[in-house]
Amino acid sequence: MRLREIAEKLGLEFLVATDPEAEVRGGYVSDLLSDVLAHAQAGDLWITHQRHLNVVAVGKLRAVSGVVFARGLRPGPETLRRAEEEGVNLLVSPSDAFETAGRLHRLLFP
Repeated sequence: MRLREIAEKLGLEFLVATDPEAEVRGGYVSDLLSDVLAHAQAGDLWITHQRHLNVVAVGKLRAVSGVVFARGLRPGPETLRRAEEEGVNLLVSPSDAFETAGRLHRLLFP
């Protein structure tokens, strides 16, 4: 499923949309960057509470389809700027990580 479609269905807001047509193959929820580096797969939509610059670097390294900030949390302008430069989609969910992940799972694996 395409990221744009998922964003519409889950009520996610794009903060940075470098590739809204990216294919989403799964999801990953973690706030530990080392965990994401070790286990997230290319094409996953990563759900986190972390909002600093390193999120962009990890998202790019793991080739995730996007990073979703849970509970309406928003990164600062430097993180947004870096995501634009690195081509990493950033989105925000009004829901908590648990609900966002559950709804994503239902969409991808009905």
